[in-house]
This record gives sequence, C-alpha cells and structure tokens, in this order.
Amino acid sequence: MAFTNNTMIVRHRLLKELVSLWKNNELVEKIDRLPIELTPKKSKHAGRCCIHKERAVWKYKSLPLLGLDMEDETDELTPLSEYAARALNRAENGRPKERIMCVIDEACSACVQINYEITNLCRGCIARSCLTNCPKNAVSLKENSQARIDHDVCISCGICHKSCPYHAIVYIPVPCEEACPVKAISKDEEGIEHIDESKCIYCGKCLNACPFGAIFEISQVFDVLHRIRKGEQMVAIVAPSILGQFDTTIEQVYGALKEVGFADVIEVAQGAMDTVSNEAHELVEKLEEGQKFMTTSCCPSYIELVNKHIPAMKPYVSGTGSPMYYAARIAKKKHPDASVVFIGPCLAKRKEAQWDEAVDFVLTFEEMASVLAGLDIRIKEAKPYPMTFASVREAHGFAQAGGVMGAVISYLKEEAADINAIQVANLDKKNIGTLRAYAKTGKVPGQFVEVMACEGGCITGPCAHNEVVAGKRQLVQELAKQEKTY
Repeated sequence: MAFTNNTMIVRHRLLKELVSLWKNNELVEKIDRLPIELTPKKSKHAGRCCIHKERAVWKYKSLPLLGLDMEDETDELTPLSEYAARALNRAENGRPKERIMCVIDEACSACVQINYEITNLCRGCIARSCLTNCPKNAVSLKENSQARIDHDVCISCGICHKSCPYHAIVYIPVPCEEACPVKAISKDEEGIEHIDESKCIYCGKCLNACPFGAIFEISQVFDVLHRIRKGEQMVAIVAPSILGQFDTTIEQVYGALKEVGFADVIEVAQGAMDTVSNEAHELVEKLEEGQKFMTTSCCPSYIELVNKHIPAMKPYVSGTGSPMYYAARIAKKKHPDASVVFIGPCLAKRKEAQWDEAVDFVLTFEEMASVLAGLDIRIKEAKPYPMTFASVREAHGFAQAGGVMGAVISYLKEEAADINAIQVANLDKKNIGTLRAYAKTGKVPGQFVEVMACEGGCITGPCAHNEVVAGKRQLVQELAKQEKTY
C-alpha cells in the first residue's frame, strides 16, 4: 500500500500485530507487552514528550481495534490483557458496539486550542481595523503598538483575520473540525474532541484529517475472526471498489479471503444490478407522477445527512435498497445459516448494517489488509477464487463518482433520452448547502441526482486500502476488462 501519512502506518501496524497475536492464541497473554515492544526503551518519537506517553497512546489505540471505546475504561490500572479478554468474550457471547467511532483522548492532546493568532507580521498600523471591528473587544495593543488577541474573550469569528491589510492574522484550523461538514465534532471542556452522533453522518472525513491519529472507528475484526475460528459459516460480500485496492488479480484477492476462512465470497456488484433495475423503474415512475427530481439512495452517509440535517429532502430520496442490501439477501438465500460480512471502504456502512437485519458485520478494506498481514496471507500467492456470477461492468462502476447515475441511464437506454442526470460528489459544506437549496425550492438542474459522500466516489472512501490516485487508476483499468454490459 502507498501510505500517505504516518497515522495510517500506525493503524495498520497496530492491527496487524494484534491479529498476529490472535493467530498464535497469544492475544490475552502477550498484549500487555505490545506497547513496550512497539516503543522500546531509548527510542525516539517526535511529537510525544516521552516513550511513556507513546506507550499509553499505543494502549488506548488498541481499544477501538478490539471493538471497545474510551468509555470502557473505568480504571487506568486495568491492563490491556483484560480488555482483550473482554473483547473475545464479547465475540463469543455478544454483539459489536453500536457506536461507530471514538476519540482517543491520550492522542488528542496536542491540537490547537485557538483559531486565530496575530503574528509578528503585524505593523502596528494606525487603521487598527482588527481592533475596531472586533465585536467582543478581544483585540488590544501591546506596548510596541502591535495587536494582540485575548483568547479568553475571542469567539473565533474571524473578522480580524478578514480585516487585516497585512494578512498578519492567521487562521489556525482544528483539522478534524475543519473536515467535518456538519459540525458534529468539537472540543469538550477539557480540550478533547467529542463526536456528537446525533449530528454525525459517518462520512469519515475526520478520521484521516486528524494529524495525531486520535480518531478511530470501533472495529469488528475480532468478532469476525473469533466466529471463523469457532467454525461458524461466514460469507464475505465485497464492495465494487475492491477492484482498485490490491495489486493483483481480483480472483487472488477473493482467494485470500477464502484463506482467512470465509465460506464464500459474493460481489456486491451482483446486488448493484438489483439496485440499478429497481432505481431505474422508480425514477421513471416518479417523474411520470410529476415529481421534479429523485436522488440516489446508495450512500449511507447521504441518508444520514437527510435524516439528521435535511429532512425536507426525504420525499426526493429513492426508496431502492443499496447494493449491500441486495447482495446480503443474495448471500442469505444461498447460505441461510451463515453470517454476512460486508467488506468495503466505507465507515457509514457500519451504520447501514445496524438498519439491515441481513448484514451481521462490517469490515473495511484497511482492516482487511491488516488482517491478511497479521495472518501472514500473501495475496499474490493465494489460490484464485473465481466468481460464478458475472456482474455487468456498470454494476462494478458503482465504485466511482457517476457510476450509479451512469448505470441507471445505461439500463434505461431510450427511456433516459429526456432525463438529465447530475452528480453531487463530496459532501462538503458547499455541496450540503446546495442540497438544502434543492430540497427547499425543488429547483434542480436535473431530474436524477447521484449523491456520494466521498469525492470521486467509494474508491476514495475513508477506509480504502490503496492510495487514492493509484486506486482510481487501477479501478479504471479493471473496469475496462469487464466484458458484460447493459
């Protein structure tokens, strides 16, 4: 994998080590030594005050990978081995947590506490626009006539920043807060970020925005692995964006999943074909009934956005199930007694799985790569596992922006001649504002709107394994090999 930053390397390495311990039946017995082995005595770690802090961070980052979160800690003296035992007990007798994400408080300790600061570029000018325009009188002058901000009074409105003629006032973003398009993450009274799940749409933008790797998804890896070890039948349904994740044939990727212990592998692209046909017919029916437009329903982050932030959009959202929805039912019909495990690049699929009784667990491509490494499974050496069902190219194309829209139009053929389809790819603040306007006015420059949380589509999801550019390129190459089409 082409890791783009060190936080990704840390996540991968830690989960790999945990899986390796599990593989050797040593997870409980040896996990307490893992932080020490990862940060040995006299090692140097830029960004942390000392090795003890780094070891503490390793410990707490292990909790969400074990399927726990920070609220599970009631005593700081509780060793990791006890948490590991709890995780395995949950895998044996319980269900994964409903919470999707958590913030590692020990890692979330070095971020900026202020948003605006006056630099030494300040010329102490006579205009003093920063001072004059501040609504809270938070700006004053030092003895040398340079301006200063009283951060106890400042409300971070940014007026001083905009008014300074020398650009001497800088805006210092909090990366995770800046990335969140719905203001679902903010600091608590202790300066630690907190995720408000009543607002969160699980787009995962904060996950990779945090420079300290303090935001984690709560993993279901050991819930799945434990059940496989017990001999339970587990079926993997794999998202279309798998085509852009691993540098080998797709048959070998599926073969590697079989080596993990999955009883069968089913492509979610097969379910996408049901989504296409159902959504196409629904679109035609609604337009004939006089509805002005219809949006897609595949992206669970978009559904969360509508439910929590744009309820006026609900009448315009397709009632068709997502590809995961249909693929899970295909899997259940083929293997009635099996548990279904969705594998993809999406954080929000964990939330969708909570709505869907046919999906039992969700793993990400990032987690799957760590599992394969921890189990010492080499994908390029895996025995190929070919699919018995060949999905159309357009169904595999759901992985990229415009894919859903293009598939529906291709399916409708002549019926789509008068349908103008548009896409909203990337649920950022600007695009969310656009969707609000669409819902409020009903005025849309198209009758069919594809909405995806991730810029570029699922292939750029927050939990993808491959680097974005390489993943897109590989996906395009793999799509070109698909012969079956509408």
